[in-house]
Amino acid sequence: MLKQERVDYILKELKRRYPKPPVPLDHKDEYTLLVAVLLSAQCTDERVNKVTPHLWQLADNPFDMAPQPVEKIKEIIRPCGLSPQKSKAIKNLSQILIDKYDGVVPQNMDALEELPGVGHKTAGVVMSQAFGVPAFPVDTHIHRLAQRWGLTNGKSVSQTEKDLKRLFPKESWNDLHLQIIYYAREFCTARGCDGTVCPVCTTCYPNRKKPKITQKA
Repeated sequence: MLKQERVDYILKELKRRYPKPPVPLDHKDEYTLLVAVLLSAQCTDERVNKVTPHLWQLADNPFDMAPQPVEKIKEIIRPCGLSPQKSKAIKNLSQILIDKYDGVVPQNMDALEELPGVGHKTAGVVMSQAFGVPAFPVDTHIHRLAQRWGLTNGKSVSQTEKDLKRLFPKESWNDLHLQIIYYAREFCTARGCDGTVCPVCTTCYPNRKKPKITQKA
């Protein structure tokens, strides 16, 4: 397949498999999504979803979260890992949201990235899934599959993001981000496929004999 043929096939196949992909992190609004995505760094969505109901009982908005002691937040989110850094970030970003944005999560990529604990990928998820603004946040799943599917050289997540944005139509980005993640978890895991096993890999590269070595982000 030529690259454009792969792009067209991947779009069609992932839309067929996951026509309306839900956001895998349980949340109530923009604020709870922001906190959940922050917690998901180096942690599974499944574990985050087990922890956040307890966190929302403590506080599910910046006005209630900001006054909470860091230690109290840390104790609840401990299973998510990196709890010292994440608990401080949650408390501090909540205070900033109150002070600068009247407690409302800003619908602005730069403003989001300025918040403690919020990187480019987290901001992209919030922009795309909370506000519907086209974004293509790249996680480890997407970075790996984009390489296996010959869509990027994959030397960094930022390069992968640029390559995918160039290849796929803008209106597909928000769903496609989730569709690739769901596909990766189901068919093309780090250990379950080496570029020669899953349906998309074998369709895009039917003659591939050797494993596709991917570069980590």
